[in-house]
Amino acid sequence: MHALRQTVTTLPLADNGRDVLDLIFIEGLQAQTVIGIHDNELQVPQTVSIDLAAGVPRALACSTDRLGDTIDYGAVRAAVLQLLQTHRVQLLEALAEQIAQLLLERFGAHWVRVVAVKPRKFDDVDAVGVALERRRDPRQREASVLHLIGSGMVPGQGH
Repeated sequence: MHALRQTVTTLPLADNGRDVLDLIFIEGLQAQTVIGIHDNELQVPQTVSIDLAAGVPRALACSTDRLGDTIDYGAVRAAVLQLLQTHRVQLLEALAEQIAQLLLERFGAHWVRVVAVKPRKFDDVDAVGVALERRRDPRQREASVLHLIGSGMVPGQGH
């Protein structure tokens, strides 16, 4: 069983103990990227496998059935694949952090879990990797709402 499936089934789906979170997830995204600290890792792309989950307070899409009211996992997939082609980090920890920040900042997730794995890195193990969780800083939403108001837009009103 993948680590993310275990997470999805055991995750307490509450943000700050109040709001239930809906999870949008991608499991087993595999792509080639250059990552590592040893010379042989920095010359040839290697396979990484990414599992991610992004939590949002009750997605409006549950009621509206509109893609614009949730996190589009197709757009997330494309953004992560682009990041895997352009990042300049060496450690899986730093790569997972960049993915987490992408989900929080660009896609508006309130909570994220990212698992980044190098499958079969060593002959005697299935995989090595990292898992991290991050939460949105509550002040991020306040700042973005104030920015919208300052630019003449009011959140929640169609223009």
